[in-house]
Amino acid sequence: MLAPKCRFGALVVMAVCGATEGLAQPVDHRLGELSLEELSNIEITSVSKRAERLSFAPSSVFVITGADIRRSGATSLAEALRLAPNLHVASVGNAGQAISARGFNGTAANKLLVLIDGRSVYTPLFSGVFWDVQDVVLEDVDRIEVISGPGSTLWGVNAVNGVINVITRNAANSQGGLAAADIGRLESRASGRFGGTAVNGVAWRLYGTRVDDKDTKTASGAVVNDAGHRTLAGWRADAQRGGDRLMLQAEAYRGRQDQPLPGSISITGVDIPLGSIDVSGAHVLGQWQRPLSDGASWQLQAYLDHTERTVVPTFSDRQDTLDLQFQHSLGSFGSHTPVWGAQYRRGWDRAGGSAYVAFLPEHLNQTWASLFVQDDITLTDNLRLTAGLRAEHNSYTGTEMLPTLRLGWNWAPQQLLWGAASRTARAPSRLDHDTFVPGQPPFLLRGGSSVRSETATVFELGYRGQPTSNTSLSVTAYQADYDHLRTQQIDPGYTYIFFANGMEGRTSGVELWGSYQVLPNWRLHAGYNRLWQDLRLKPWSNDAGAVVGAEGVNPSQWWQLRSAVDIGDQIELDVMLRHVGALAQPRVPAYTALDLRVGWQPWPACQLSLVGQNLIGHGHGEFTDVSTRAQFRRALLAKAEWHF
Repeated sequence: MLAPKCRFGALVVMAVCGATEGLAQPVDHRLGELSLEELSNIEITSVSKRAERLSFAPSSVFVITGADIRRSGATSLAEALRLAPNLHVASVGNAGQAISARGFNGTAANKLLVLIDGRSVYTPLFSGVFWDVQDVVLEDVDRIEVISGPGSTLWGVNAVNGVINVITRNAANSQGGLAAADIGRLESRASGRFGGTAVNGVAWRLYGTRVDDKDTKTASGAVVNDAGHRTLAGWRADAQRGGDRLMLQAEAYRGRQDQPLPGSISITGVDIPLGSIDVSGAHVLGQWQRPLSDGASWQLQAYLDHTERTVVPTFSDRQDTLDLQFQHSLGSFGSHTPVWGAQYRRGWDRAGGSAYVAFLPEHLNQTWASLFVQDDITLTDNLRLTAGLRAEHNSYTGTEMLPTLRLGWNWAPQQLLWGAASRTARAPSRLDHDTFVPGQPPFLLRGGSSVRSETATVFELGYRGQPTSNTSLSVTAYQADYDHLRTQQIDPGYTYIFFANGMEGRTSGVELWGSYQVLPNWRLHAGYNRLWQDLRLKPWSNDAGAVVGAEGVNPSQWWQLRSAVDIGDQIELDVMLRHVGALAQPRVPAYTALDLRVGWQPWPACQLSLVGQNLIGHGHGEFTDVSTRAQFRRALLAKAEWHF
């Protein structure tokens, strides 16, 4: 039974929906009604940086639609990413997430590039993503394109093992009002949006969301101390003038998060009590696309991003980033369809240290600049070759060359066999190069002045298609050879530690997913991922824990099964069963979780749902040591969505 607060919230929204039924606009379920063939032909942009049909993209890419997110009952971006079978998503509790593709997971995972509406949200502090501040109005997400595998030729360094591209709706497709609320045992969320059209035809929307997280508990019942809250507000405008398309977006957020157990950290034998984490940020983003003659086009993107993070009592960090990108598609020249582009990124980092840790120098300006070119070559009517190269310069290691070669064979309608070979790299971050512990001499950890880029050479072979009219299937096999992976080395005199590149190795695996249209109103989705890792230290390396740490945070396999059923015109029934294998370091047992959602649409503009989470077993943990690990037990979540 729902808690009184949940029941009250649902009843209030039902009353409001009923009182305004005549004024409301229908909930948009367009994507949820697409056939498997139509879903396979959704246009995506993350594989080639221009619109192409999913069925033609020679890459391991999974698309999460807005309808998928709604029917999953997800309340955060990280939860929505669990729908992608080519990602390993592990919750640390309310304090963070560990999300990766093809291994190397962790709360500071650094080989996955994440973009929201084309804006990179990775931080140069550690080349990863602070997932605790990546809030979006989920109801306005059009789709999420999840690529597993290298994307560095088009997207640059740090797109080593994958790219996540979150794309929100054009303001013209989000007119009118929206009010949405989620109330559960561990979290509550309220979102609002209102959109309209100005006299000059410019579509716009104002939006905001508020998230409140409650403390989780360990398996022993100890409070983890990871409660927090965040508020996001933003504005977006879209306009079309002739063939030109323009977008302008501005957004700001602020929040606070308690630091979880153990409540202190030990540095050089001293226990330091932890305080709260204060976060804030803002950005302005603009995009301009113009078509030219004969299928050519160009596009320009620019954004200015500001973030602040204060972690009491260890450090603070303030980042300002200016990013400029230009891309020119030249149209078709015989069998060639080339595209080229340039990117300039300037960062201003102001890190504040403490007696316990320091980033030296505290103030650092960095520049990243790159050029890329890629050509799609039509060899025959059903055989395409894609060749690309990116040259990217960074302040730490100079210029990295990032090539790719992809071959796609559409041997029959809706059938694609493809293969790829790529070189990718992760440039050093401030964490790799500039970290010193404690915050003043003599230092135990002395950064990594000679650290170099981590590199990988990746080979992939895949199939995507529709074996029958009511089934779809995607299979990818890959092998990645890594070199210069980061380690912590002890100097010959055993007096201090420094970062170096003392590990190498190989990962390989199989990614498999598909859908089956059982009946017109019933669809099944399934996914399976198998990962093998074989990492080793170089002969001169003395970091005894590097291999165990890098391999131990990844399950060897995980799978999921989803069922979506429409019962009449008003009832939706969604079930998700997922299994994640055990982790070795620290030891986390394998778990199986069952979630169930019942959705009811009493009026065209009103959607109510009840979500049961972790309905089998006695709860499970997903990451970190058992003494501090959040235990996720059975829970109920009430959700309401109202369009007006």
